[in-house]
Order: sequence, then C-alpha cells, then structure tokens
Amino acid sequence: MAVAQRKQQSDTELVSAAQRGDRLAFEALYRSYVGRIFALCVRLTASRDDAESLTQDAFVHAWNKLDRFAGQSAFGTWLHRLTVNLMLDRRRADQRRRKHETPMDPDEQAMALRATAAPARVIDRLELERAIAGLPEGARTVFVLQEIEGYPVREIAGMMGIAEGTVKAQGFRARRLLREVLS
Repeated sequence: MAVAQRKQQSDTELVSAAQRGDRLAFEALYRSYVGRIFALCVRLTASRDDAESLTQDAFVHAWNKLDRFAGQSAFGTWLHRLTVNLMLDRRRADQRRRKHETPMDPDEQAMALRATAAPARVIDRLELERAIAGLPEGARTVFVLQEIEGYPVREIAGMMGIAEGTVKAQGFRARRLLREVLS
C-alpha cells in the first residue's frame, strides 16, 4: 500500500500495522508527526541542528519501542512524551559530562540573554522564539513544557526529576527574563 493511502488510515491502524513490522505504516506516522516533533525539539534545544538530531533519534527510539506502546494514550501523546524524555535524558548526560565546568555568572547570563534578543518594541513570533532560545537551559525547558506545551507543574517535576518548587521557580525565572529581554 502506498504512503499516500496510508495517510488515510487512522493512527490506531497505522500503529498496529507498524507494530507488526510494516515500515510503510511507520513512515506514514512519521510524516504525520515529524513537523510537530521537530517544532517541539527546536523549542526545547534552541538549536536547529540539535533539534534535527533529537527528532531523528526520537523516531528511531519510537520505532524500537513501538512494541511497548499499549494504546492507553494517543500515539501523538506517547511520541511527544517519548521525545521530551529523550531530550531530558540527553540533558542529564550532558550535565554529568560538564559537571566540572565553571557555571556562567548570573550577570553574564543576563547580558548574554539580552544580546540574543532583537531590540524591537513590537514583539513578533521570531523575536519571542529567539528570546526563549536565549533562556538558561532549565528555565527554557520549564517554560516550553509549561507555557507552550501545557504540562502541569507536577508532571514537569516528575519528568525532570526535580521538586515542584524548583519547577515553579524556573518558570518564574523564565518569565522574568523574557520580560526583561522583550521590554
């Protein structure tokens, strides 16, 4: 069956076929979700190159874990969560590798954040995306998950392995920094 015909099938039918090894069914799922997953990855990583790599890894990971998808949620929800968890795992691994680096001074961070924002009074989508990309990693992740993707504080805390109070503090920090940059 051609990919165009596969698009007309429901996600449930495509997932079932892909779980039986049908690569064309998985390709149809990929084509349906790659744009949304890439957009999520760009927001979470603030880098197109990293987002491309993470998107590719997310779909490879999804193919390898497809047998574990039980259908208790929509495929898109499962794929979204898998992608977020994959990004968080990568971030934790990077943090372990960088644990001996000297962190940037908060004043330097604020200057770097201001330097990445476009100096316009009318905020457009591109300026907002740049400002979000300039946020410190933890604050950016919390902001994207909470304000853009709509995850509740408790769920973000569980995904990131941090306290709910830390999620709230990071969210407050992100909003404060964005106000500073965008004002």
